[in-house]
Amino acid sequence: MSPDEILMEAEEKMIKTEAAVSHEFAGVRTGKASAALIENIQVEVYGSMMRLREVASISSPEPRQLVVQPWDVGTTQSIEKAIQKSNLGLSPATQGKIIRLTFPELSTERRLEFVKITKKMAEDGRVAVRHVRRDAMEELKKSVKASETSEEEQEKAEKEIQKLTDQYIAKIEVHLAQKEKEITTV
Repeated sequence: MSPDEILMEAEEKMIKTEAAVSHEFAGVRTGKASAALIENIQVEVYGSMMRLREVASISSPEPRQLVVQPWDVGTTQSIEKAIQKSNLGLSPATQGKIIRLTFPELSTERRLEFVKITKKMAEDGRVAVRHVRRDAMEELKKSVKASETSEEEQEKAEKEIQKLTDQYIAKIEVHLAQKEKEITTV
């Protein structure tokens, strides 16, 4: 593989890692209702596990409330159980064909807990980016051993990979700072 191909592959993986971390952050409560908080809750319906968004529509009529409307009324109890099992601390209230979720005000302790969770997610993302860097560096060394790449090209590519690594770790840090601010803002 050429150094350019190695760089492109590494950048693609880093982009995906950043996107994954950002998506994970969307699932962390901030004090206001968001469909992203519950859309991936696993619900047992029809003998298999499905995401909540695959069995119901989710809307937010008010800033602190979500409404879940199952497409099949027979799945209402399963959805309710799945929401209760999730660690979001929500109590679903069923009203006919819909389930209402009211979000309580977050306590300071709960906010700090969510900040810890997001920091862990960010660290996992940084580690994943570093793994991509390590894999790319190993690929470069193999390329040099196979005499496909000169040592000069290797050095240049290694600097580029390090630049990419720093860039994507910084992007994760920006996402983390934004999420922390969202969580701690009352």
